[in-house]
Formats: sequence, C-alpha cells, structure tokens
Amino acid sequence: MRLRGSGGLELAADQFGPADGPLVVFLHGGGQTRHSWKQTGAKLGAAGMRVVTLDARGHGDSAWAEDGDYRRDTMVRDLMLVLEQLGAPAVVVGASMGGVTGLLATAAPGGEAIKALVLVDIVTRPERAGIERVLDFLGKHRDGFDSLEQVADAVAEYLPHRPRPKNTDGLLRNLRERDGRWYWHWDPDMLSGRVEDASAMTGQMEAAARALTIPVLLVRGLRSDVVSSEGAAAFQELVPHLQLVEIGGAAHTAAGDDNDSFTDAVAKFVLGVAL
Repeated sequence: MRLRGSGGLELAADQFGPADGPLVVFLHGGGQTRHSWKQTGAKLGAAGMRVVTLDARGHGDSAWAEDGDYRRDTMVRDLMLVLEQLGAPAVVVGASMGGVTGLLATAAPGGEAIKALVLVDIVTRPERAGIERVLDFLGKHRDGFDSLEQVADAVAEYLPHRPRPKNTDGLLRNLRERDGRWYWHWDPDMLSGRVEDASAMTGQMEAAARALTIPVLLVRGLRSDVVSSEGAAAFQELVPHLQLVEIGGAAHTAAGDDNDSFTDAVAKFVLGVAL
C-alpha cells in the first residue's frame, strides 16, 4: 500500500490482518526496512490485529527526500499524516530510529492518536559507544559491494552474535542493484547532520517521556550495547508505569535476534491494550 508523508512524499507500507482490527503501526530502525517486521506482522495479523509496517522516508520502497530532509521532526510529521490516513488510533511500535520517532510523536500535535507505545531497544539516554557503532556501520560502504558475499561479510561483522547466513537471498530485500554493484536500500544522505544520533536529542525525548500517560512497553536486548540496564532504569524513572521486557541472547536488533520471544512480548502487550 502507498501512503503520503510530509511534503507529499510517497511512503510504502504493508498491511496484515483484518481491516477492522485494532491498528498497530510498526516503525523500523535506521538502515532497515518494513520487512524487519514481516514475521511479527503476520503473527499479529493472524491474531486479529490490523498491522501496518511502514518504510520510513529514504528507506526501502519509500521515496527518497530530494531535499535531503530526514530530520526527526519531519519523520514525526510523516507518522502523524500516516495515522490520519489510516483513520484509527494506533499502538505504535518503534525500533531505534523508529522508536525515537514514535516517542516524539506522542508529544506532537495530534499525538493523542497514539494510544500505546512500544520502544524496541531505545531509551532517552542510549549508550554513546553503541550509537557510534550503529552510525559507523550505516556510514560505511557508500560505494556499494561487488557481491552478496561481501554484503554478508559486512553484516556478520556488525552482528557477530548472529550466525552468518548460509543463504544470501534474504539480504536482497535490503539491497538495490545498480550497474552490477549492490547498495543498501536506503538513502545515504539520511546521515547528513547526524540526524540518527538519538543522544543529541535527550532533552526533547525526556520531556516527551515525562508526559507519557499511555501504556508503554520497553523491549531491551540483554546483549544490547545501545540500551544498558542503567539506561533502562533511568527511563523507568521517567515513565514509572512502563512495562519492561528483556530478551536474553538479543542485542540492539532484538526483533531479528529472537523473533519468537519478541513477537510474544509485543503480542501480549498489544492484545492487552487493544482489546
């Protein structure tokens, strides 16, 4: 399905489940696509949820911003317009970049359309070293790759806790082929001005967190180098009513590291607030 973002920019999305089910909108992390949520979306859809997984601007099959506008407030406006077009209050699930967008959107005009929030391995005070590692990975390989094997090597280096995939076909959904080379399926200009650096937005994020009255779930990977136990505890002080689920064996990419445990945690929370 196609939706409209800020400035009329076209956004790609997939939908699972019945059209009249409680709405759950998934926002992926930086450098990812809506396909990160495919298994979770299908399972929640089968449970009666109306699930919409969205490609952020400049990612996946969504349009790239010709003016290079990937500022966080622009992504928030994208989300608010998407919720308006979907026409129902939603549970918003956001990982990393998508979590920051979701959190800030709760404090934006129209934020009452978000009736519950799931943050996947992102808090208001993430670990600087972890953020730097993410940015370093996203900033590499702007000149592309010669082969899918090179892509698999790069992913294995970034995610050493995961087995290196034996079949590289699964990488295709995150790549574009051009002139015989493979490139990431997102606009490298999104890193201009370090717009992905959540640690530079602490004050704005903490103000939004303090104002939260809706149900909130924080999912943390126990092996995460972005959200520490101290960071999670500090966030709990800002949002005393939040629920915390920690997934053993999962790192910052919790949904992909242990999809079954992640989906179970999200499904339990979403069903609890949506029904």
